[in-house]
Amino acid sequence: MLGLEDLEIGVMFWAGQDARKTLHAAKSFGVRAGQLGFPGELSLEGAAEKWDEALNAQQFLAVTAVCSYVGEDYTDIPSVQRTVGLVPPDTRDLRIARTKSVSDVARQLAIDCVACHIGFVPHNPEDRAYTEIRDVARDICDHCGENGQSFTLETGQEPAKVLLRFIEDVDRPNLKINFDPANMILYGTGDPIEALDLLGKYVISVHCKDGDWPPRDWPEALGTERPLGAGSVDLPRFISKLKEIGYRGILSVEREEPDPERRAADIRKAIELLKSLTGRASAAIV
Repeated sequence: MLGLEDLEIGVMFWAGQDARKTLHAAKSFGVRAGQLGFPGELSLEGAAEKWDEALNAQQFLAVTAVCSYVGEDYTDIPSVQRTVGLVPPDTRDLRIARTKSVSDVARQLAIDCVACHIGFVPHNPEDRAYTEIRDVARDICDHCGENGQSFTLETGQEPAKVLLRFIEDVDRPNLKINFDPANMILYGTGDPIEALDLLGKYVISVHCKDGDWPPRDWPEALGTERPLGAGSVDLPRFISKLKEIGYRGILSVEREEPDPERRAADIRKAIELLKSLTGRASAAIV
């Protein structure tokens, strides 16, 4: 297995039908590790064998298996509340099964972390919907635990205090956080740097992504994602805070730009920016 350095720079990328081609594209950024996302519509039949062969052939380390689900809609906050993650009851059972299947594939790939957007956790712990999603998280944590994995929740859709209480209520040692500073800004749920003071001990993976706050005159809108360093995250302060709380894991660049050429250019610029902020002469070139 590849040994990663502290704060090594990687990328967040999504599995395609051709595993080798997908990994070749990820490695073209000069990195040797990253988070592997499994789109909801991607068949998992034979996925473990295909990705095991490709990861070994490319000498690339997937540190997290990220789940997404068919039918998710990130158009605005009401759409996210209605469709995203494991909270919506109409799609819950299928998505729980999908998450467990991704966990099983990840186990065969020696990936010890499974992540997802769980959805909007209700703020009231007495709400039936809250106790239901708490029990769902316990169930998935237990499944991941049997596979030797952490189950990580991506930040953004609830304030840090709500997420902290939820993690404490789930009460599973392998429930952790994939910290995305931009998401907290995009959803308007709080300053991500301040959130790290509350959530830091649970953070085992990080997205390096940027964005601006939602417009004040449209409360149901999401903010706008920006290239890393061009938004409101304050990346130097974010990296400094990660070091302060003792985070030593991977920094996975994520850019959700639909134009592939612009996305690739933004990722390359992001990697150069992170090199300068982490004191690296280069990313970990294979």
